[in-house]
Amino acid sequence: MHTVSPTGRFTALVLSLLLTACGTATVRAPAPSPVQSIVRESADLADVTADAADLAVRLGKEHVLMVFDIDNTLLAMEQGLGSDQWYEWQKELSSEDPCDPRNTGNRFAVQGALFFASAMRPTQADAAVQVRNVQALGIPVIVVSSRGPDYRLPTFRELRRNGMAFSRSAIGPPNGYDKPFVPVPDGRASRYEDGVFMTAGQHKGRMLYALLTKTGTRMPAAIVVADDKRKNIDAVMQTFSTLGVAVHGWRYSAEDRAVRSFDADKAAAQWQAIDGPLRQIQHVLGPDNYDLDTAVLPAECRK
Repeated sequence: MHTVSPTGRFTALVLSLLLTACGTATVRAPAPSPVQSIVRESADLADVTADAADLAVRLGKEHVLMVFDIDNTLLAMEQGLGSDQWYEWQKELSSEDPCDPRNTGNRFAVQGALFFASAMRPTQADAAVQVRNVQALGIPVIVVSSRGPDYRLPTFRELRRNGMAFSRSAIGPPNGYDKPFVPVPDGRASRYEDGVFMTAGQHKGRMLYALLTKTGTRMPAAIVVADDKRKNIDAVMQTFSTLGVAVHGWRYSAEDRAVRSFDADKAAAQWQAIDGPLRQIQHVLGPDNYDLDTAVLPAECRK
């Protein structure tokens, strides 16, 4: 049986989009069929971009919004230490046994130091190409990340180093906003800059809706979401299902093996090896890039 590769499907959809744009007024296109919300899973971002291209043909590129996650979707840490799975382990450890010597004491502070010190790799070799492919179609493309604004400098450094930029495909004002803002009542400070929305771990559906509202962006007919966490896809679907917006959620699975094979003891040993040097750098050069002063076990653990 002959199969068509994701790259081939994307090329065909691009040609279809161009031919549609070049059609004459005397040829009436058939009415598009309604777009339904779906959830799919793939280990290849080409499937996601092909879907976005298909929706652009059906609905018009200006009526589609492409949303990427960062961690374990576009980029991943070079090692387990500092990865998304490391963060989830530390969160669980802090809750279940805060006196465990492997507990860093403040995972947010340590994450900041690790983002500063460590590089990131693309989740697949052509990840940047896939981002540029969908941007080249004129589809609005942004990032909605659970990272907080404190991590903006290393985040943009690693996106740029890996050939990814979103300012030209972004919604809203040029370059976004120069200061953090609280998107929802009683929420946490977030930041939208150069097409990257750093939501500080808040509900991605409500955050995306708040961003569309703040930027005065017309509600899209369809949103394509690529995220390694199903809960984030569900959050977007939950918010937009009542607004008549179709959501195509893609649960990106290429990093699943790395998540399953995460070695907590190895990560703890790596942190022990670099904890002192990172604190020394902070002591000599100052806490401008990260601050580990609060990264200690609770007082009751040190008695």
